[in-house]
Order: sequence, then structure tokens, then C-alpha cells
Amino acid sequence: MQAIVVNGKRLETDADPSTPLLWVLRDHLGLTGAKFGCGVGQCGACTVQIDGAAVRSCLAPLSAVGEGQVKTIEGLSADCSHPLQKAWIELNVAQCGYCQAGMLMAAEALLKAKPDPTDADIDAMVSNICRCGTYVRVRAGIHRAAAEIRKTRGA
Repeated sequence: MQAIVVNGKRLETDADPSTPLLWVLRDHLGLTGAKFGCGVGQCGACTVQIDGAAVRSCLAPLSAVGEGQVKTIEGLSADCSHPLQKAWIELNVAQCGYCQAGMLMAAEALLKAKPDPTDADIDAMVSNICRCGTYVRVRAGIHRAAAEIRKTRGA
């Protein structure tokens, strides 16, 4: 058994250390928010965070987590109160929603690194593929969430 910290909880898994984190999360731990899209790290549907950095979980083996903390979409906020989730809902960002968990996790990592991102910063983050093409709404959602976060922090 190996311990892994996911969304602030220490969990045990018997997964082989070479197993991609995506499959550990989905098949061993029952956290199905991260999606399988391409399996080669290009689409971003599987994006989670390890210690606050966006990571393509289909490529990261369980052993890459080490003592790090994993955060999935399930850990963003259970009641959709996170500024990104609120912006996504208010602006109807998602259509099919398949890419959105990964998009939100990448966006949160971006906002931690750059609290006031430019359009170019957001466009660079959006290497996550949205097959519905909601990139304009994604950009607007990130800007809205950034403004809300700055407002609540008094910046």
C-alpha cells in the first residue's frame, strides 16, 4: 500500500508506482472528475495539480507525486463557491463539459502564479483543448474569477 494525499485527505492505494496518476485517481480512488482524453498529455482533460502546479495526470506516474499534494476538480469546492466555478456558471463557459475539469484546474494554477493574467497568459494556459471551442468564454471566466479573487483579497 502507498499513501497519497488527494484534496487534503491521506488515502491508501495498492496501485503500482508506475501507474499513471489519472488511473490511480479514477480506478483506485473513485475520483472521476479528471477525464481521459488522449492519453498523450496533449488535450488537458486529465489536468490536476500537484503542489499547485498543473499536471497532465495521464502522463504522470503515481511515483511522481512522492510527498506532494494532489488536487483534483473534486477538491476545488464542493458547493461551486470557488470564483472560477462561479464565473464558469455565470458565463455558461462549458458546453459539453468534458474538458472543463482540466480547464478549471489549469486556470486555478494560472491564477495562483499570475493573479492578474493577460489574454496572452490565458491563451498559453489554454493548451487544454476544448472541442466545443468555448475559448472566448474561458478567457472571460478566468478574467472574471481573477477580478473576484482580487476583490476578496482587497487588492
